[in-house]
Amino acid sequence: MKSTAEFIQAADDFIWGLPMLVLLLGVGIFLTVNLKLLQVFHLPNAIKLLFTPHKEHHSKKGDVTSFAALCTALAATIGTGNIVGVATAVGIGGPGALFWMFVAAFFGMATKYAECLLAVKFREQDSRGHFVGGPMFYIRNGIGSSHPKTAKILAVMFAVFGIVAGCMGIGTYTQINSVVEAANQLSFDRLYVTIIITILTIIITYGGLRTISKTAQKVVPFMGIIYIITCVLVILLNLEKIPESLYLIISSAFAPTQAIGGFAGATIMMAMQKGVARGIFSNEAGLGSAPIAAASAKTNSPVEQGLISMTGTFIDTIIICMLTGLTLVITGVWTSDKTGVAMTTLAFQGALGNEIGLYVVNICLILFAFTTIIGWNFYAERCVIFLFGVKGIRPFKILYILLVASYILIVLFVDMNNVAENTAINAIWTIADIANGLMAFPNLVALFMLRKVIFEETRKFFSGKKDAVKLQN
Repeated sequence: MKSTAEFIQAADDFIWGLPMLVLLLGVGIFLTVNLKLLQVFHLPNAIKLLFTPHKEHHSKKGDVTSFAALCTALAATIGTGNIVGVATAVGIGGPGALFWMFVAAFFGMATKYAECLLAVKFREQDSRGHFVGGPMFYIRNGIGSSHPKTAKILAVMFAVFGIVAGCMGIGTYTQINSVVEAANQLSFDRLYVTIIITILTIIITYGGLRTISKTAQKVVPFMGIIYIITCVLVILLNLEKIPESLYLIISSAFAPTQAIGGFAGATIMMAMQKGVARGIFSNEAGLGSAPIAAASAKTNSPVEQGLISMTGTFIDTIIICMLTGLTLVITGVWTSDKTGVAMTTLAFQGALGNEIGLYVVNICLILFAFTTIIGWNFYAERCVIFLFGVKGIRPFKILYILLVASYILIVLFVDMNNVAENTAINAIWTIADIANGLMAFPNLVALFMLRKVIFEETRKFFSGKKDAVKLQN
């Protein structure tokens, strides 16, 4: 098992090496420049669109509201990466990882805008009349006419990797493990928790997109607000340490971080790699997952949905992940020997007390992780529809539920018996990273190939807005 885990880790290091970091950041920077800092100048407009439900109209095509589509995407993105992933990045890459996480998120906002714009632009209806879209569809419908062979290969690659990510990586075992272990910290039995997760997954996934989006609309805002308030409270209780902590974050991004306490030290490359990789793991900008949800939105404007979806990266990483990271640095727990959720819990406990800190972190983690399970079920299902049509939905739902239920057998019994020091779950976390990286490649290539469509749609939309203002005047 250890040799297998080492091979998987080597594959992960290769996929998330310098070429992938350059590709992710490069596409984000390229889009940012050509969209003229759209994520800065049009963020207020995007937030306004997000909170204007009256904009939804019966004439607009789609299955759910734009807000519901965003909540469905956030359900999948706001997950363990916001708590466990940030702590892992800081624990390995040092405080400097937070700077690179912020940089990746900033440029990732342009990427998220572009991919969600394309999702609406090139979406189609399945045999049931439901709107479906995402990278596999905009690759086929956007690139297929001029490069049919390339389009077919890239589209199938994305769909296959999306199913792997949903079933074997970020969508199932990593999230279930987080829920089970968090619940266990609150003295709940692991077996019973796994059974409850399975039952809830059956109920929600068989309810379809509307049930998933309704669940997301209720849970996502609640869990996000509670977690943000708690992080802000921890920071306010350590207010005098903010300048020092911010300086440490920025300086550590451009210089090696020395070993201190339980922290082993980190190079600039380690900080950059962990910051970008864990940031992308959290907000999924460039992976092509959020566009799958965006394609279901009731809208006639690809640009408007792109702007709304762009706020997802802002909320997930620039707000929630940065608040988590700042609490870790400001409380000094990043130098402890704790890792993952234990590090975040220690930060909250130190400021709020043992009981409150324990309950807040673990309850938020349970909600974050469970919504990711149902969100990625939806993503993988859309990939199945692309490859096999709607006839593949029923077998997929059964498979997904069996995978959720099998967690107790495949991972938990192995690791509870201390076999290979939790090698099983660690390997599965690595597989999730690999699947994410493999999804990103065909999506980023497609974004570059469809760049003219992105720029033209954006130009027409904002030119129309300016013309409308001139007419009113």
